[in-house]
Amino acid sequence: MSNLTKKRVLNNGQEMPIVGLGTWKSFESDAYHSTKAAIDIGYRHIDTAFVYENEQEVGKAILEKIAEGVIKREDIFVTTKLGGIHHDPEIVERAFRLSLTNLGLDYIDLYLMHLPIGQKFHNDSNVHGTLELTDVDYLDTWREMEKLVDLGLARSIGLSNFNAAQTERVLQNCRIKPVVNQVECHPAFQQQQLRAHAKKHDLVICAYCPLARPQPARHWPPFLYDEHAQQLAKKYGRTAAQISLRYLIQIGVVPLPKSSNPKRIAENFNVFDFELDAEDVASMEKYHTGVRTVPFSGMAGHKYYPFNDEY
Repeated sequence: MSNLTKKRVLNNGQEMPIVGLGTWKSFESDAYHSTKAAIDIGYRHIDTAFVYENEQEVGKAILEKIAEGVIKREDIFVTTKLGGIHHDPEIVERAFRLSLTNLGLDYIDLYLMHLPIGQKFHNDSNVHGTLELTDVDYLDTWREMEKLVDLGLARSIGLSNFNAAQTERVLQNCRIKPVVNQVECHPAFQQQQLRAHAKKHDLVICAYCPLARPQPARHWPPFLYDEHAQQLAKKYGRTAAQISLRYLIQIGVVPLPKSSNPKRIAENFNVFDFELDAEDVASMEKYHTGVRTVPFSGMAGHKYYPFNDEY
């Protein structure tokens, strides 16, 4: 794959655009306007989830852009995710169809299991669930997700927040192979070992929080604000955020930057017409801290909690 290619071929032959719009914490009108702006800018990959509570707004924006003739349905790659409250095998298909209805689409390009941990189901409106965790085996949940591919409702299925051992267990027991693992990944948390494991098994790593949820007032994270970051930005005539996104692309990761600001949405997409030199890619490794910004610490005692393992 050329580093300037805009799509990755997944292990099932489907193609995924190598930059997507993340929509976590994009609420209602934010999600609607940012999705419309992203499509106008050129994004063809939108990432949402049942627990983001914005599937309806994301879907409305996509359908309007289809109606306007800006895109056809087959031009846009849509990802959503199975929430923790829907892990029980008997409700997986119903939960998927709820997301499908929310989005107003007749199929999903990629459906992910948001976490390997299930939560007690009370009702669909209890979106985030509680910390009443269940012992539903994610393999049983996965088998129901495979049926969605059989039905033609999901083109591809995948994992999110799985560690290497959990991924391995799915791979050894699945009928339909996951195509991706969506995890936190950015220059301060580089996932080197998990990336190597994914590459070995022909899985793509997609990155949420690819810029580590910046805090400008604190000048954090360093890879966006320190002297080296500014030197790289100056060298390439780009912003530090564009350097970081380009870095992720060059190490084989699909970043999903989130923004509600049209200028920033455009900036995050403008990463295809330059390439970092090998020594500059190597220089980014110094930013790795091994510290997550999203540790899901409330679930830390569960037997399927993924982050006790090193990777």
